[in-house]
Amino acid sequence: MKVSAAPSFTPIKAAGTAVSGPPLLSRDGPRIVLGWSEGDFVAPNIPSASTLFGPRGAARLRDGTLWVADTGHHRMLGWMSGPEADNQPADLLIGQPDFASEGRNAKGHASASTVNVPTGVSPWGDGLAVADAWNHRVLLWRKTPASSNQPADIILGQLNEQSIEANHGSDAPSAASLHWPYGVSEVGGRLVVCDTGNRRVLIWNAPERTGQPADLVLGQPDFNSRDENAGQEVGAAGMRWPHGAALWRGGLAVSDAGNNRIMLWRSLPAHNGQPCDAVLGQTGFTDCDHNLASYYPNAVALNMPYAVAVEDEALLVADTANSRLLGWQSGETGAKAIRLTGQPDFASKGDNRWGVATRDSLCWPYGIACSGGEAIIADSGNNRVLLWRMA
Repeated sequence: MKVSAAPSFTPIKAAGTAVSGPPLLSRDGPRIVLGWSEGDFVAPNIPSASTLFGPRGAARLRDGTLWVADTGHHRMLGWMSGPEADNQPADLLIGQPDFASEGRNAKGHASASTVNVPTGVSPWGDGLAVADAWNHRVLLWRKTPASSNQPADIILGQLNEQSIEANHGSDAPSAASLHWPYGVSEVGGRLVVCDTGNRRVLIWNAPERTGQPADLVLGQPDFNSRDENAGQEVGAAGMRWPHGAALWRGGLAVSDAGNNRIMLWRSLPAHNGQPCDAVLGQTGFTDCDHNLASYYPNAVALNMPYAVAVEDEALLVADTANSRLLGWQSGETGAKAIRLTGQPDFASKGDNRWGVATRDSLCWPYGIACSGGEAIIADSGNNRVLLWRMA
């Protein structure tokens, strides 16, 4: 069925705040759109090989395959090449018996080939890493899955493939447990997991077996703590809702969504609880208000940034609640973003620019990855994934 246009609505901004910037992504719009057709509405709760429901993560692996966390359908979709056309059906799936099925853990017991609210997706060596958030675990494949429902080789956060309790059923975490891990990334050869519910980031130097404990923790002083902001006022060491991580200029960038900022370490952290060196999205380490305590954003501010990625020395940030993408070149605290996509200027926000979805609009972009000069965006609120060339 066709969707009629929404009534025109143009919020009034304060004078002098609408500052435009050069585009982050191509003005031509996405090259490929998966899960959505302009002008048509396909019910996202009806799973198929070409529909998506609130996808929260997507990434291209080193062998060129594309994998998407189709979060609302509790499955992973894989394209073995391309895709080369809008809404091209996926070739493989993990987590369901067929493309028409959905449900947490395929409406059965957990296994090494089921998922429950999958979110983060990342290359891992020659294979695949998936943050299986509500099973409180991370799934690792040493090689790219070559067939549907190929079981994971390694499970982190649980002791076996049937276990799914947060923190192994304990009130306190450990170096081997997870609670709502929403983000996973390979950073400098290490595996970095945003253990969101425990308000920390865990780093494995070389995961090799199921249940293996992490080697380092950030956001907490030790592996047994899980306090918001490390039990202190907002600062350089604690975090509130970490969601994504990336290697940037030899250091680590972490999206601390709950504190509306990006935490930056200028080199890869070497000890537990190491404070970050700078933050983006705030003007100081002790600040945490969204949009710098204003209704409208600007080139410095962020509102629940869920994801980070890097392309050609630029840091890309999914400024999720402002429904926009930002690009930074400077890693100094309080630096301004210099590139923008999804809104007409740095002072604008609003899902789909306060209108209906168009090919180049955004609604709660939740995940972002980069590969070969192209951004891969999980445009979660629009139930689609965008493949969009850098500007």
